[in-house]
Amino acid sequence: MNSQILPGATLGMLGGGQLGRMFTTAAQTMGYKVVVLDPDTQSPAGIIADQHICAAYDDEVALKEMADLCAAVTTEFENIPAQTLAFLEQHTLVRPSSKALAQTQNRNVEKQFIASLGIATAPFLPILRRDDIAAAEEKIQFPAILKVATFGYDGKGQIPCDSLDDVYKAFDSLGEKECVLEQRIQLEREISVVLARSETGSITTFPVAENVHVNGILHSTSVPASVSAEQAQSAIQKANEIARGLGYIGTMAVEFFVSSNGEIIANEIAPRPHNSGHYTLDACHTSQFEQQVRMLCGLPSGDCDLVSPVVMINILGDVWGNSEPNWDSLLAESNIKLHLYGKQEARVGRKMGHFNVLAADTDSAKQQASRIFDALQGE
Repeated sequence: MNSQILPGATLGMLGGGQLGRMFTTAAQTMGYKVVVLDPDTQSPAGIIADQHICAAYDDEVALKEMADLCAAVTTEFENIPAQTLAFLEQHTLVRPSSKALAQTQNRNVEKQFIASLGIATAPFLPILRRDDIAAAEEKIQFPAILKVATFGYDGKGQIPCDSLDDVYKAFDSLGEKECVLEQRIQLEREISVVLARSETGSITTFPVAENVHVNGILHSTSVPASVSAEQAQSAIQKANEIARGLGYIGTMAVEFFVSSNGEIIANEIAPRPHNSGHYTLDACHTSQFEQQVRMLCGLPSGDCDLVSPVVMINILGDVWGNSEPNWDSLLAESNIKLHLYGKQEARVGRKMGHFNVLAADTDSAKQQASRIFDALQGE
């Protein structure tokens, strides 16, 4: 077992987006220095880090520099090449491992891994080439959705299909890249479990979150989720099995579908903190980002208990329109916490920030969140 990495040490973050930024803030608050490696000169994490190595993720000279500076390295998103982590593993401590990351980078590999654990997924068919599509007639009931196997997120690279003919057209429009065809589930709701697994294998979980997506992008997260105690326990148990199966060390999330007959069906693994865990910044004793620091450094887990019911709302670039959002309407509310990510340019669909509404119950938090979200957009 590795000895603990204590404050004063330097930690590395691969990726400079908002998740990297919130990790950096948590680490610096705890007394660590942070080196961020990201090719964007204005990356949200890079601009607040103690050092920003502005380089590509496959630049071995830059990676060696990072390894020499850092006691341990982690990542903020799964599209970092697994070979980048494998290179770093030769020189420093890396969590999660390149092996764990590799199993979550390709939707087909990920779904086959989940199914190998005996955990239900939506019926799916790997489509590596055009000839594979014909088998969908036997194996998939329409409607379905065709997704690129790699580098898809926030609804990108996904096309709904109502027939076999639609699948052919969709596959062509996605450039005949490797895909997975997933049968659509009759959904009651979507939930997620954010957990932390330590180097000794102990797992702590945050409360189950209930999520609403708009155009493939998370819009809101409510906690506590409106699921039964049995459903919540089932989701937690499945998420824990996945973390153990990956030999995962760090903070991670698993998204689940709750079908109309109450079944808990695994959808996706995120080998990192997750958008649906942002509520933990204000509504739990420990945030998912502090947990990420703790797991990386071999420290005991923080307390994951919920302090207050909460609703988190994503703020996308759409909210800007032709002007700044009406921040005064939000800041006038004493129970709302605003988090902006320091991004230079607001674009449609781009995650610019989020806010958390803390209230006596999720219903009143939802009502207030909806009212404030409308007011933010102004003219």
